[in-house]
Amino acid sequence: MCRKFHGAAFSTYAEVSLEDFTVTAGEQLLQSYQAANGTVRKFCKCCGSSLIFESRYNRQDKTIEIALAAFDVIEHVAPNAHIYLSSKVDWFEPNDELPKFKDFRE
Repeated sequence: MCRKFHGAAFSTYAEVSLEDFTVTAGEQLLQSYQAANGTVRKFCKCCGSSLIFESRYNRQDKTIEIALAAFDVIEHVAPNAHIYLSSKVDWFEPNDELPKFKDFRE
């Protein structure tokens, strides 16, 4: 579903604690979609950009995932893991030393 939603081989998100996240403006512009597996995706009603992702794992950890592509500046953000590799495309293989997980962070 992520690949289809983004039209790309993979997507990049930052995991954020719900306690540390607040939408300060434009909340009325967010549209939600709930997938059959319970995952909730929030996107912009105007342009369709993916903004927020919340899976059952996030609900357990009280976190959400914020799409990094939505930010104008992300130089201070670096990946710390590869997740959901069970659904990756066959032609891409992460070749770094970051932790790799079949689904979320098992």
